Parts: sequence; structure tokens; C-alpha cells
Amino acid sequence: MNILEVARLLGLDTQKTERLASQGKIPCQKVAGQYRFNRAAVTEWLQSNLGQLGRADLAQMDAGITASRQTQPNEAIIGPLLQEDMIDLNLKARTKNSVLKELTSLAVKSGLVYEEKPLYQALEEREGLCSTALEGGIAIPHPRRPMPYALAGPILVIAHTSKGIGFGGPDGRLTDLFFMTCSQDDRHHLHVLARLCRMLHNSSLAEQLRQSNCGEEVIRIMQEREAEVNAKSA
Repeated sequence: MNILEVARLLGLDTQKTERLASQGKIPCQKVAGQYRFNRAAVTEWLQSNLGQLGRADLAQMDAGITASRQTQPNEAIIGPLLQEDMIDLNLKARTKNSVLKELTSLAVKSGLVYEEKPLYQALEEREGLCSTALEGGIAIPHPRRPMPYALAGPILVIAHTSKGIGFGGPDGRLTDLFFMTCSQDDRHHLHVLARLCRMLHNSSLAEQLRQSNCGEEVIRIMQEREAEVNAKSA
């Protein structure tokens, strides 16, 4: 990939992308004076760093990916993925691997997963490389790469456990709120991750979800929060 392709993938302008590359913040190589990028390496870098980005950077990235995917500025990305069957507010899992298995089982209820085992293995592999846990008892498990061969469409699973689980959160807190997502292409995959992080950043969303009593309420809260985020981008 060249600098323009990476800028489009990340939703950034070419100057900022080149600056990040020159600072060694985006994995790349310089060949004949030109930066060259590996798509998988860049995607993994962004996935690992999204949780550390500030409000302004997340908003810029969200807006850039929205433009590059030619979606409307106020278009919901998360809302269309929400299904009551894929929400469990009383997850029984008590270990990291059992969480991943139960999240995968919930995903199957969407009717969009061709095979359960490859999805679970992809989630397990990703966690083995680096935890997807964020601060505040939240985690966003996802495969390292999109899985067009395993899905009929993008998915988002939301789950809460009554007792926190050691999931590798950077603040040392146990994790009790999970958002598992998987898409069919890079840009949609990154768009969902960026939008989720924006929605969770400096907001009461996580606590509202922890207090929710049913999937219908979770969907309403998520839709309202996404609308708030989109309104700030307008």
C-alpha cells in the first residue's frame, strides 16, 4: 500500500499519515524514498491503538472513514448491527476463553455466521497477540482481520457479566462489558471500531448499559448515543 491508500484506510489526510509514518507510529518501510505499508500490519496497528486515541483523533478518523466509504455524515454504523438475540446481559462465562465461546454462540444467533469454529479461533488468536480490553472494564473482542469467508454480513454482539473477568485491561480493572464485532472488509471493520470507541469515550454509555434490564433497552441506549455522536460531527 502507498501513503494515499493508507490515508484513505485510516480516514486521515496524507500529511498526517506521512507524519505518523516518519515518527515510526505506523508500521511501514521506506523503499526508494517512498513509504510502503502492509495492509494487515496497518490494520492491526490501528486496532491496537484505537482505545488510546483522544476524542478529536477518533472524531477525525470516524469522519475520514465515513467519507472514504461514501456514507452519509449522520449515518448510523452501529445501529443497523444491533439485534436483541445478540445481546446477553447476564453472561455466565467466568474465564477469557469461555467469554469468547459465549460471544461466538451469540453471534451465530444472527444467522450471519457460516461456521462458528473459525470465528471463535480468530477471536482467540487475536486475544493471544494482545488483549482487546480497554480501560473502565470494557473490551471489544474482534478478529485480527475481516472474515468475508465466514460471514454473510457484519455482526456486533453486546454482553455483560455480573462479575468482572481478568481480560488484560490496561488499568488492571476486571472486565464486565463486552462488544464483539466482525466485518467483511477492512474499512467497515475499522469504522465500527472507531465509532464504538467514540461512543464509549468520556460518556456514561458503559454505566447505562450495565444498568439495563433487557436487549430492547440496550438497543435504544446505543442508538441514542450514536445519534449524539453523529450530531457532534455535523
